[in-house]
Amino acid sequence: MAAHDVFDLGDFRLTSGAVLPAAQLAYTAAGTLDAQRANVIVVPSAYGGTHSDSDWLIGPGKAFDTDRWFVVATNLFGNGLSTSPSTSALEHFPLVTIGDNVIAQHRLLTERFGIARIALVSGFSMGAQQTFEWGCRFPELVERIVPLCGSARTSPHNRVFIDGAVAALDAAGPAVVGRVWAAWGLSQAFYRNELWRGLAGATTLEAFVDERYGPTAFNGDPRDLRAMFATWRAADISAREPFAGDFPAALRAITARAIVMPARSDTYFPPEDSAIEVAHMPHAELRVIPSDWGHAAGAGSNPADDAFVEAALREILAAPAFTAQATPS
Repeated sequence: MAAHDVFDLGDFRLTSGAVLPAAQLAYTAAGTLDAQRANVIVVPSAYGGTHSDSDWLIGPGKAFDTDRWFVVATNLFGNGLSTSPSTSALEHFPLVTIGDNVIAQHRLLTERFGIARIALVSGFSMGAQQTFEWGCRFPELVERIVPLCGSARTSPHNRVFIDGAVAALDAAGPAVVGRVWAAWGLSQAFYRNELWRGLAGATTLEAFVDERYGPTAFNGDPRDLRAMFATWRAADISAREPFAGDFPAALRAITARAIVMPARSDTYFPPEDSAIEVAHMPHAELRVIPSDWGHAAGAGSNPADDAFVEAALREILAAPAFTAQATPS
């Protein structure tokens, strides 16, 4: 894992009113901030992941070219790097929402870097949930968003999965969570067409599942895994004022140019849910990743899917921007 920096948030008050004492947000920054402090790309992390998971997108010549862009990759509260149950002295770790994560990231960007505009926010899975939240909560800052295989609100079906995974975690520990994930993270077509062959040297289905989703797949602290599941389950951009649960109104507040990118075969975040979201967003396009890799299609797992995602990211970064207080530029 690449080295990271830490931003001290102090005693960080959550939207629930609870406080994370001496909270810290872990992040990396690459590239050079321009004179206007506006060449900024934000890349939030996913469930169980870290900033390193976005390395396939970040660097010279890549989609997030650090010769041009200043790229900040952030770590989700609960992932073991940012403040988490495993790093906190709190006896009862409170619910940290997607909104809390984005508020902390906003403080990092404005207080440490003095940013004036964000050219793009793009994250995968729970990183996509943070991407939607950025667009809704700070429309005056965010010019473009590309959520990859994620949602603006956790669906009922998604919550059923989370509850099952938490039950497995509580009953048998982290080693079993990977087994649950093996059926959900990849698609029926992936297994039907034996796309696993040759991956990690696997010659049998069992060997592939053991290698990719075996006991060490989710080997973090169970308390951290549970905290991130709670954040995921509660995700909803409309769960605050002024929306008070009006999901279409919250989506309409996202004025950024958007390409919403679900995967055709994703069980967690199906394209049908994304189509509902895009229908309410003023400057959004639905662009489905034509993949049999399920949820993993947006995670830098497969060269064909990677190329499809990277093309969209390059395209939107070259396109005119929208914000709440600006016309196309």
